[in-house]
Amino acid sequence: MSAETDLSHYEVGYDIPAKPGMAEAEIQTPCLILDLDALERNVVKMGDYAKAHGMRHRVHGKMHKSVDVAKLQERIGGAVGVCCQKVAEAEAFARGGIQDILVSNQVRDPLKIDRLAQLPKLAARVLVCVDDVANIQQLSDAVQRHGTELSVLVEIDCGAKRCGVTDLGDILAIARATAEAPGLTFAGIQAYHGAMQHISAYGERELQLSKAIAQVTEARDVLAQAGFRCELITGGGTGSYYFESNSNLYNELQCGSYAFMDADYGRILDKDGQRIDQGEWENALFLLTSVMSVARDGQAVCDAGLKSQSVDSGLPVIFGRDDVDYVGCSDEHGTIKDPGNVLEINEKLRLVPGHCDPTCNIHDWYVGVRNGRVECVWPVSARGKAY
Repeated sequence: MSAETDLSHYEVGYDIPAKPGMAEAEIQTPCLILDLDALERNVVKMGDYAKAHGMRHRVHGKMHKSVDVAKLQERIGGAVGVCCQKVAEAEAFARGGIQDILVSNQVRDPLKIDRLAQLPKLAARVLVCVDDVANIQQLSDAVQRHGTELSVLVEIDCGAKRCGVTDLGDILAIARATAEAPGLTFAGIQAYHGAMQHISAYGERELQLSKAIAQVTEARDVLAQAGFRCELITGGGTGSYYFESNSNLYNELQCGSYAFMDADYGRILDKDGQRIDQGEWENALFLLTSVMSVARDGQAVCDAGLKSQSVDSGLPVIFGRDDVDYVGCSDEHGTIKDPGNVLEINEKLRLVPGHCDPTCNIHDWYVGVRNGRVECVWPVSARGKAY
């Protein structure tokens, strides 16, 4: 489903949390809302930055899982396509009309490989990451069955200690096998340092990225000496994009959370020691919640608990308030410290989620709000697509 989703047969409260034209105070909670003005400013700002630095920007679709948001990022932010982490996620974006898709992960299960090989029938270009030379033959066999083509990036483990290779011989072996495999094209290097993105201190992030840049430079040079040109050297995130874009090495960014922001990313500091959610980026995603109980003195309870958000990166923050504090949660309840007993029943609060990616994956809809009114309702197109 895309921006043209017909909402006429949906009922508010039964199927969707709101409809265009409603006031924000009428939105059914808990639900995700988007401040459309803030979202658009974030998207334009990153797009302008990438263009000014001669960088492609492939947005991370796993963050928002939304065809509508991805198309907005293409339309006003100049994004070239999306990254996806799973084949099912990529299928959702391809069906929604996104034409350049990178599965920035390994695909090894035979059925998943077969599905991946069919994706180019929907999208103009599909890329995939590889960190094992044995994967090449599997991919080649699949695209030959379906008469399609895939581009391959060799993934380098540049510090995250997840997937990826580090040995230069392994990198060359994957490139050579790809070049010799029917239906596959060697496209370059995937080098994303995910673990570094959430290091608060700017200097420490810079140090970690400088090590990655040295490692990837060596890999690029070894590939070049063997006759392999890297069309793409891709990576970079919301916590590091300025390092990759000034490296004279990377030519594509993969930023995702900048568009929405969350409480965890907000704690990251820029080069001036300022939180990046207080100047660099704006909070555009909120979990809207309602106060449902004020029975205890100094405490309120809202309807946003564990089943409507992820707290793996910490509790949410109540946006724009310093007189109340979200302090705990259970399945269906959020506990709010309210020392002045200022909160009232059915009062709406905007929560900044601790971690936007898994929080978005819990919900079916985004409610886009502008000037206190609902402007759009967008499906979370790839919600639950983890297979």
